[in-house]
Amino acid sequence: MRLLPPKPFYYEGGKKAVLLLHSFTSNANDMKNLGSYLQQNQYSCYAPTFSGHGLPAEDLLSYGPSDWWQDVLDGYQLLKDKGFERIAVVGLSLGGVLALKMGQESKVNGVVTMSVPMYKEAAVLKERIFYYGRRYKQLEGKEEQQIESEMAELHHLPFDSLADFEQLINRTRDQLARVVSPVCVMYGEMDDPSYKTSAEKVFQSVTSDQKTIKGFAHSKHLMTLGKDMNEINQDILTFLNELKW
Repeated sequence: MRLLPPKPFYYEGGKKAVLLLHSFTSNANDMKNLGSYLQQNQYSCYAPTFSGHGLPAEDLLSYGPSDWWQDVLDGYQLLKDKGFERIAVVGLSLGGVLALKMGQESKVNGVVTMSVPMYKEAAVLKERIFYYGRRYKQLEGKEEQQIESEMAELHHLPFDSLADFEQLINRTRDQLARVVSPVCVMYGEMDDPSYKTSAEKVFQSVTSDQKTIKGFAHSKHLMTLGKDMNEINQDILTFLNELKW
């Protein structure tokens, strides 16, 4: 069975715009519930799907942070081209790293991060790729013997893009003081403890006058689709409503 690659989405909702950035090995579908909620509350939203995401792991590995950053810049420009002058950015995990990078390098109205990693080694990212690769092949309906054969080949592919990803995280962490826009930091208390540590690092290091941090008791890593989803949506809306548009 051939899986259809997920598509970006744009929800027209009002004169205020939000760029929604998904997580590593995932896709824009993770942001649809939040995007729909914000649309209902007069925000227009665009969520790109990062290059290689939604494709087999072998294809995903041929892309890297420079491609994903370009996807973010293209999404930002798309909203600019639609006439939005002020744009907030919301990111989950990898998307959170890129949201902070936007806060460092572009003019954004506000930044929301969820499950953002500030300490992540390429070896851990590699394990994530293997999990994603196996799961993708299972969803394609391949036989277990074929999956094992293809997974063995996957282990021998170059993983340079993951080292680049680790460097992106480190550079973004080292330049957190450059973020001056309002920041809302969220993490799941059922996620790996490193994400709480990362959230605290972001909160302490950004030089924003307006910043908040909050843990969600019933959330794992994929916060936008977890048990606290409705509360998270409401908190993001409250943060956005308090920004100067």
